[in-house]
Amino acid sequence: MAQLTLGCWGLVAVSCLAVAGCAPSTATKTDVPSASASGSKSPAGQQPGVGPGAGTRESPTAPGSLDALRKGESTATPASSPLKDVFYDYDRYDLRADAREVLRANADWLKKNPSAKIEIEGHCDERGTSEYNLALGAKRAQSAKDYLATLGIAGDRLSTISYGEEIPVCKQLTDDCWRQNRRARFVIIPSRPAS
Repeated sequence: MAQLTLGCWGLVAVSCLAVAGCAPSTATKTDVPSASASGSKSPAGQQPGVGPGAGTRESPTAPGSLDALRKGESTATPASSPLKDVFYDYDRYDLRADAREVLRANADWLKKNPSAKIEIEGHCDERGTSEYNLALGAKRAQSAKDYLATLGIAGDRLSTISYGEEIPVCKQLTDDCWRQNRRARFVIIPSRPAS
């Protein structure tokens, strides 16, 4: 009988832990109106820009890719964003000449807006495993961060995250679409008021 009672209490304890572990987060994010995303342009002649997070005093921006996805909005960077996306070749994370040019322009904006902090999102096309693409996305975001650091942007203003293939900007199974998904997106992190 003691074993049965002990077993019941054990089952109750495990159930409570499972329910508590699955409880939804109570943290809330402030909503910022997003700029409307213009249609996707191909990386070659493109002007898409930065991914956003929320606004700083320097510039209003759209939500980051994950927030946009949760709201059912486009995950493409609005053309009006002050920071622009950089694009990568298939299965690569090294920076092409055009990517370095975009990063120099992004660094210039960051220098003019010294209180702005950004998150660099690494994205991939859908080819490859999820695990491989998460690692590749992390390398893409890190390569952009490292280059910005060489241009004089302090590392404490830059953070990275990889979404791998999970948040594509384009979902068609074409080379042009995959090219648009192989990117690093720059999201301006909202400044928090001093308390």
